[in-house]
Amino acid sequence: MKPGVPTLDRVVSPTATDSTVHDQAPSVARLFRDRVAATPAAEAFRFPDDGSWRSVTWQQVGDRVRLIAAGLIALGVAPEDRVALASSTRYEWVLADFSVLCAGAATTTLYPTTNARDVAFIVANSGSRIVIAEDQTQVDKLLEHRSELPDLEKIVIIDGDGDGEFVITLDQLEELGAQLLATSPDIVEQRIEGIRPDHLASIIYTSGTTGRPKGVRLPHRAWTYTAAAIDSLGILRADDLNFLWLPLAHAFGKVMLALPLLVGFPTAIDGRVDRIVDNLAAVRPTFMAAAPRIFEKAHARIQAVVADEGGLKKRLFDWAVNVGIEVSRAREGGATPSRLLALQHAIADRLVLSTIRERFGGRLRFFVSAAAPLNRDIARWFDAIGIIVLEGYGLTETAAASFINRPGAYRFGTVGIPFPGTEVKIAADGEILLRSPGVMTAYHDLPEATARALDADGWFYTGDIGEIDDDGFLRITDRKKDLFKTSQGKYVAPSAVAAAFKAVCPYVSEIIVYGEERPYCVALVSLDGEAITDWAAKNGLENLSYAELARHDATRELIAGYVDELNEQLNRWEQVKRFALLDRELSIAAGDLTPSLKAKRNVIVKNFADTIAELYA
Repeated sequence: MKPGVPTLDRVVSPTATDSTVHDQAPSVARLFRDRVAATPAAEAFRFPDDGSWRSVTWQQVGDRVRLIAAGLIALGVAPEDRVALASSTRYEWVLADFSVLCAGAATTTLYPTTNARDVAFIVANSGSRIVIAEDQTQVDKLLEHRSELPDLEKIVIIDGDGDGEFVITLDQLEELGAQLLATSPDIVEQRIEGIRPDHLASIIYTSGTTGRPKGVRLPHRAWTYTAAAIDSLGILRADDLNFLWLPLAHAFGKVMLALPLLVGFPTAIDGRVDRIVDNLAAVRPTFMAAAPRIFEKAHARIQAVVADEGGLKKRLFDWAVNVGIEVSRAREGGATPSRLLALQHAIADRLVLSTIRERFGGRLRFFVSAAAPLNRDIARWFDAIGIIVLEGYGLTETAAASFINRPGAYRFGTVGIPFPGTEVKIAADGEILLRSPGVMTAYHDLPEATARALDADGWFYTGDIGEIDDDGFLRITDRKKDLFKTSQGKYVAPSAVAAAFKAVCPYVSEIIVYGEERPYCVALVSLDGEAITDWAAKNGLENLSYAELARHDATRELIAGYVDELNEQLNRWEQVKRFALLDRELSIAAGDLTPSLKAKRNVIVKNFADTIAELYA
């Protein structure tokens, strides 16, 4: 136990079984090899190619992975050596990651938006010997800091020509693999057989809000356990189709690559965020995982379109959704809708709800939401239209996932119950502690940080505040470090206030609530560029820039109305008394958001300190 931190009762998942925790493949590489052998002709992935979608089988994936893995071995990559991947989410990322693991090495993930300084730090800190880079932009970041990268021996470029020496192409790497396989045909198989569950599989650097990112060391057992635990729930089937856009440098994206190896479903992959809605309609997946911001934007966009249409269409839409909400509430409570409500729902579904579902492809069985809290009203809205959002919870340090709601057992406003084999307890100060085979072994080269996060009994201190109800459902209330106390002695959970505001205001991208040691709360509001531009065009302000719109009295009046609506839901000490509209959108590129679209609260508060001071002037 961590010194000075008493804990409350421990909850052990009642469905935990020895087979879930122990009877797993020893490595992700073995899972991959077994999947190729089991269903070689089945579709594995599809991806955009010259304006259409190209499909590949597991055997085709296996053949290329074998060549690339052999190429890495030919370059001298040894077991548990690090190979970094700097790329957006695309099919070649998948090939590279599986190849690194089949070579017995470990993947260091890099977001393509990471600046050159941080790229150099991560590559150097991880000791990565090879970097597989998407294009010349990523290569240039490495070349800019080459003198700081003593362990870096080779760069492999996916889109580009290279120089044939320090920078080679992916095709050239595969040629090296073919040459090695000609003389040592079993070399990749030997590497796979030599991997043990505790061998390093990944180092994923957390995108912290302050200081240097920490490298999370995740062994093969973390990924194989998480995949096995999810598979044991019976949520996914071999005939499902996943649409994957998540950053594969993030643990949430990585677990979506381990799952199909065990379950066998195909994955459509395209990391372009601006293409998500179009891709859903084209691919017609049965499930998709996303961060809450994606659901917030989709909800706001549909609501805004209906509001613009007005009249009979809006009244019909509102009636249909309200009927869906009644059915949703009954279903959540275990009740059967009355005959009248069931008849109304059938009419509402035929006239309105099914049309909304078609915008998302028409075949979705559910969405999965994680990475940040999802407002329960938005979750309820999606359930009302017939697409349940299964909210889950996990961290990079727990291989992305530890809790999830199930289609037949869910509770809005919670992140569900623990995975089989995952234990949870709540500390006296409300912090959530987790223990499972999915927990990291350490922070890379940071023994003191590791000791603060992991105790001698294997409990991981998440830094999140939460509570568990009598049925084992976990509710996240806030980040421990984000909770603040006003000068009146009242605690405020800013993320809960932010989630509530996004549910009522279709024009907001992010809201940062502040009130530490202050008599009342204020807020920084970032507008959603697309939504506010559409609103401006309909209100005679189409010629104004984003910054000009943020300063315009009409915009302020618009947002003020939604702030008033928000305050009606809050306790007096939580209410936002004053707010400022930021003159630019918060973004990943500016350092305001993490690649999983979470706001870096500390960074934003620091960058807009003068604005906050003016709100209290």
